Amino acid sequence: MESVNIKELNDRIQRESGFVDILSLEMGKVIVGQKHLVENLMIALLADGHILLEGMPGLAKTLAISTLSKAVNAKFSRIQFTPDLLPADVTGTLIYSQKKEEFEVHKGPIFANFVLADEINRAPAKVQSALLEAMQERQVTLGDSTYKLPEPFLVMATQNPVEQEGTYPLPEAQVDRFMLKVIVDYPGKEEEKLIVRMNNSGSFPEPNAVVTPEEIVRARKLVREVYMDEKIERYIVDIVYATRTPGEYGLKELENLIGFGASPRASISLSLAAKAYAFIKRRGYVIPEDVRAVCYEVLRHRIGLTYEAEAENVTAEQIIEKVINAVIVP
Repeated sequence: MESVNIKELNDRIQRESGFVDILSLEMGKVIVGQKHLVENLMIALLADGHILLEGMPGLAKTLAISTLSKAVNAKFSRIQFTPDLLPADVTGTLIYSQKKEEFEVHKGPIFANFVLADEINRAPAKVQSALLEAMQERQVTLGDSTYKLPEPFLVMATQNPVEQEGTYPLPEAQVDRFMLKVIVDYPGKEEEKLIVRMNNSGSFPEPNAVVTPEEIVRARKLVREVYMDEKIERYIVDIVYATRTPGEYGLKELENLIGFGASPRASISLSLAAKAYAFIKRRGYVIPEDVRAVCYEVLRHRIGLTYEAEAENVTAEQIIEKVINAVIVP
């Protein structure tokens, strides 16, 4: 690719990505702190991926996606996952109409632009599978007919790391369908003081609709046009391969700690997330720092730890850190 083309692309992306700052400001009006969460929501939205959030209750996980849907002027639905939930409660069902003497389609809450799957690990495997299938195929089959899900379509699933009794952990193979897994942490002291003040006053700022769903769909196409050099592609593949065959990258000590490495979906997600990150930073090309910035969120749920790793209290984050430090930066 000629440098002239990159310059043109860079200028176009600088012009077209202006809405990202406006959207961030709008979300910042409602959500105090949690910049990392907001940024990753933007990455998932622009890279056409889904996001899994893990964190304690009350950390603005639900508020974040409902605020985003209002700012994008899109349809939002929330599904509270419980052990007695059925797949039809998510996807919809056919109901017989005696008046018309035929079955009528009743679409479920999955037919929205932004879907919040609250406490996804509380529902049985059958329901989780119905949601994950819709996420992957972007369509739902009811009876003999197949219905496309609206564009843009983003699922944000939350899971609570406490109270594991009576929960159904997502199988590793299914967690892989989420582009990003974000750990949501507690706010700082000053931020929490501001949250308390806002709640005590009872005056909650309302986000304005600043972007349209059509603009998001257009931006997604532009994100895919962000230039990625072959060296960056090799860098991404090396990072993913280092989780599978750590010995080849001088990481012999990780061989007994990794049960299984990241899948090819990790490579795809890493490249798309890096492109979306570059777009957010208003750049038309990907640099190694973009890959490193999204590495933890893309890989942490895709690396299987052995019993030995768990016994030594080794986390996926520690493994990712060693991998990033070992792989040569282009």
